Amino acid sequence: MWWLFRTKEGSGFSSSSTAEEVTQGIDATGLTAIVTGASSGIGAETTRVLAMRGARVIMGVRNMIAAKDIKEAIIKEIPTAKLDVMELDLSSMASVRKFASEFVSSGVPLNILINNAGIFGTPFMLSEDNIELQFATNHIGHFLLTNLLLDTLKKTTRESKKQGRIVNVSSESHKFTYREGIRFDKINDQSSYRSFRAYGQSKLSNILHANELARRLKEEAVDITANSLHPGAIATNIHRHNSVLTAIPGVVKMLLSLLIKNVQQGAATTCYVALHPQVKGINGEYFVDSNLAKANSQGRDLDLAKKLWDFSMNLIK
Repeated sequence: MWWLFRTKEGSGFSSSSTAEEVTQGIDATGLTAIVTGASSGIGAETTRVLAMRGARVIMGVRNMIAAKDIKEAIIKEIPTAKLDVMELDLSSMASVRKFASEFVSSGVPLNILINNAGIFGTPFMLSEDNIELQFATNHIGHFLLTNLLLDTLKKTTRESKKQGRIVNVSSESHKFTYREGIRFDKINDQSSYRSFRAYGQSKLSNILHANELARRLKEEAVDITANSLHPGAIATNIHRHNSVLTAIPGVVKMLLSLLIKNVQQGAATTCYVALHPQVKGINGEYFVDSNLAKANSQGRDLDLAKKLWDFSMNLIK
């Protein structure tokens, strides 16, 4: 239980802090947030805690049945919770465009966008848009979604005079991508595909996306921040495609559970970056355990971030 012995750092929080603890006393009434992947794991817990603090939350989900069960459970616990469920498959650009179009046309304001959903360790597959599935789901889907919702975020920020926030849930796995970081010319190369490296590539992309977006928002003098984070090692269904992890004997899994965060702790950094006053004005940064941290050198590479931005823009045309 290594995280039990982590000391609190600059923010006053540590790896053992929960999402409820890092948002204690924060009033999010009047704010609207979109959380992708809100039907399970840290997405569901992020949704619950944001709703607990008074925010209206739009749950962007692929599994509508599971999401409705989560919504009912949250409302049972928090009768005042304001929750909406909308279908969203991030591996499909058509689904992302449909979700964004329906949301924008609804006229609902948007203060916070949490790009949380993700898949991990899938065998080589192409999305319906012919893009490697982990890169398509974890990065391109969120890149397109953010792009389509940006005007709504800007409008809400201007009218509400409240800072908008974009939060990309990345991972320390960004450090274990392919040697070149992003394989622009080999995104769909099956022969050299390595599932864990491809996951690292998609998580590095989450960081670079936030960094380049932050740079552009600063240039426009728009009061919206874009940051990324590592939630921690958490036992969630994101690992369902990893045959090594799913084959671990029960006793070993029990021992491993003592070394990783629970879902309440796993959602803490997301909720901290999305809501906490300490994060106001912080832009283009990377957080771990509800504290400022440093991505690796590739995650801080401005040229790589710009190149990824242009590459991604071409893919979503």
